Amino acid sequence: MSKLLIVGTVAFDAIETPFGKTDKILGGAATYIGLSASNFNVDSAIVSVVGEDFPQEHLDMLAARNIDISGIEIVEGGKTFFWSGKYHNDMNSRDTLVTELNVLADFNPVVPENYKDSEIVMLGNLHPGVQMSVINQMTEKPKLIVLDTMNFWMDCAWDDLLAVIKKVDVITINDEEARQLSGEYSLVKAAQKIHKMGPEYVVIKKGEHGALIFNDGNIFFAPALPLEEVFDPTGAGDTFAGGFSGYIAKHEDISFESMKNAIIYGSNLASFCVEKFGTQRMESLTKEEIIERLKQFKQLTQFEIEVN
Repeated sequence: MSKLLIVGTVAFDAIETPFGKTDKILGGAATYIGLSASNFNVDSAIVSVVGEDFPQEHLDMLAARNIDISGIEIVEGGKTFFWSGKYHNDMNSRDTLVTELNVLADFNPVVPENYKDSEIVMLGNLHPGVQMSVINQMTEKPKLIVLDTMNFWMDCAWDDLLAVIKKVDVITINDEEARQLSGEYSLVKAAQKIHKMGPEYVVIKKGEHGALIFNDGNIFFAPALPLEEVFDPTGAGDTFAGGFSGYIAKHEDISFESMKNAIIYGSNLASFCVEKFGTQRMESLTKEEIIERLKQFKQLTQFEIEVN
């Protein structure tokens, strides 16, 4: 089994959706990625930063999932990164109400010594310069580096973003970001252009409409499971990334066929994340529920057809 190194935010969120609102709750890309990947029982570690205000119970919960938390720096007297957002009725668009970088503003990631040889590296959404500093700390070239990013970095850190994209094997972005990064409206053309920037695999997330993976002329589509209710989409993309990278770390296979399965597992786990606010659903998720929903995914996508 491969070691999985996860880099990203561990944070507080305050969320409002048509179904209700929360005060400060646990959030952050690395939190969702770690919780999702932990369903594969992989040897994983989180590299992040929090303030003195971050509850020990949250760290204990992550550690109880066999996630190494020695790379989570606690800044004395500091405040944890905080984001607040309000989702529109369609649950696809949202307004950011508050962003407080706090300790994240001066985050200098330090990879624990025993994870500097990790075979799989999952770079959650952060400044591309921070992502690059993690790559530079690895003592051995990882088998697979997965990068998540967003349009904010395309607007304000373009050169740094292109530099780190050259170094990664997989990039995961949504359809809007793929179009901005490539300058192409067609997602097929967008993936071709992004592929030339460095990544061998391009994963384009389409929210409630599933995800696409592109590799050297090969394309695979994984649908999103139609759900009766979506309470909170926050963290769904990170949960997807955690399922994707966790599956790869577990099976140690980086072929396109393995990536197809990883996409399905990522979509499956993301479908649970949206059912409750924040990380609540991912914290209570059972192996039996995951398997049962995988069967639903199989029924959704499997068919027989006569080709004459």
